[in-house]
Amino acid sequence: MQKLANDERGPEHFATSSRPMPTILRIGPYRFHFYSDEPGEPPHVHVRVSGKECKFWLETVLLARNRGIPVHDIREIERLVSEHQEALIKKYHEFHHH
Repeated sequence: MQKLANDERGPEHFATSSRPMPTILRIGPYRFHFYSDEPGEPPHVHVRVSGKECKFWLETVLLARNRGIPVHDIREIERLVSEHQEALIKKYHEFHHH
């Protein structure tokens, strides 16, 4: 099941910290989101699964950082980012008002 979220910002879309992170896509156990306080970086998306997180650059799909996600999940996330690259870039620019 996948869902490309609109600009939904209910309570479940925010971290317990002060960093807003609206969900833009959910596929299976993977939650794709942006942080609002990352100015000056190229388009990218963060993905959470099982309490772990990674970050992928979007213009050329490339793993930027992995914090504990197993390699088999990283490969699947990379495939999903590539599959949804155009929509994720569009959402990135909408969210960051570019």
